[in-house]
Amino acid sequence: MFFTIDEIKTAIKCEILYIKEDFNTSTPFKISTDTRKLEKNDVYLPLRGENFDGHNFIDKAVEAGALGYFTQDKFKINKNANFVIYVPNSLIAYLELAKYLRNKINPKVIAITGSCGKTTTKEMLYSVFSTQFKTHKTYLNHNNEIGLCETMFLMPKDTEILILEMGMRNLGEIELLSTYSNPDIGIISNVGSAHVERLGTLKNIAIAKCEIAKNLKKDGLFIGVDCPQIKENLEYSGKKIYTNISDAKNIDIAIDLTKFDYKNESYEISQTGEYNISNAMLVIEAALSLGVKTENIKKGLLSYKPIEKRWEKTQINSWTLINDSYNANPESMLAVLKTFLSVYKSPITVVLGDMLELGKDEIMYHKQIGEFLSKYSDVELLTVGTLSQYIAKSSTLKSVHFENNEQCAKYIVENTQENSTILLKASRSMKFEQIIEKIKEMVAKI
Repeated sequence: MFFTIDEIKTAIKCEILYIKEDFNTSTPFKISTDTRKLEKNDVYLPLRGENFDGHNFIDKAVEAGALGYFTQDKFKINKNANFVIYVPNSLIAYLELAKYLRNKINPKVIAITGSCGKTTTKEMLYSVFSTQFKTHKTYLNHNNEIGLCETMFLMPKDTEILILEMGMRNLGEIELLSTYSNPDIGIISNVGSAHVERLGTLKNIAIAKCEIAKNLKKDGLFIGVDCPQIKENLEYSGKKIYTNISDAKNIDIAIDLTKFDYKNESYEISQTGEYNISNAMLVIEAALSLGVKTENIKKGLLSYKPIEKRWEKTQINSWTLINDSYNANPESMLAVLKTFLSVYKSPITVVLGDMLELGKDEIMYHKQIGEFLSKYSDVELLTVGTLSQYIAKSSTLKSVHFENNEQCAKYIVENTQENSTILLKASRSMKFEQIIEKIKEMVAKI
């Protein structure tokens, strides 16, 4: 998206510290916050955080051909640039410019958050809305304040629907995101124990998630799963819709296909799992509220594809590996295990790793997963890491524990039965994709 100096002066609080006499203030330019990606005649906006300061790279940006730059420091004037713009806070300036674009283009804004399922729901929303509208979305899980700005800056001029994923690690963060995006629709996919280490209690997590409605338009719509944590902490006087899995009828879950009825219509998702139905109902309500035709909703749900490391299948020899290690918390771990163990039959192997950021009760949460697995038989259980050993210890399943991914991969190659289906689930930092790569390497040498 292009700006001019005249437009910048209208959009945000700023001061022109320096400008060359012959520079045309109507000259259009793009804004870049990264000197590594900056193109000639971009304008550099240096961000300042706890562990970095983009102001240290202003001279580098000018040398790389930046037309001009912003600064929080009035003394940082490089007259090789065409102009220098002072802003009190560069991040706030970035957010204000993003909000300016949001209002200028004026799409319908759908904001989505949740302890788990928010990225899946975002991708489903995009798949459905893009069947009928010019739709733009958050890339991958770029769901913090910088990701919000990047998404809005990349929004095409003809965008009709803007879908924003909102993540948080502490109170106040989602409120900040909603302040600068002013959503028409706010969605909470669920409230669970992810980030309880930082927020202390499930109630605080619910309060943080419900911040999505703080700047929701008064004539907008809130959509959430029907749970007490949301209802007790949501402060929104506008229209609200709550969905419950019990509202879905005639559920039929098979490998790579889930069917269900909702409000007298039949839907199909080309993925496995009851949790996908829960996400889909949120999407259906949002789509209906903005006039998406029912046939387009059905088309969009059926064509939905998860992003990398979400139920991602890899075939190695006779083994089918399902990598769902994009992230993990107790709720998502149980949901994925229930689905996997209901649709796949022996021989099956479950590879589980540590779930992180669960606070003082982290051992208990891992033990609960092991206790859940004790309901099953004919399942090979492998665990990797530190906390995951408590899954193995609390389960009655025969299990093997490993300290690292390479040890686990070696065991699978040497011991796992032919034609096995292998599920991998852990927090992202466990890097379970390494297990798959190591298996490939080992098999290639056999």
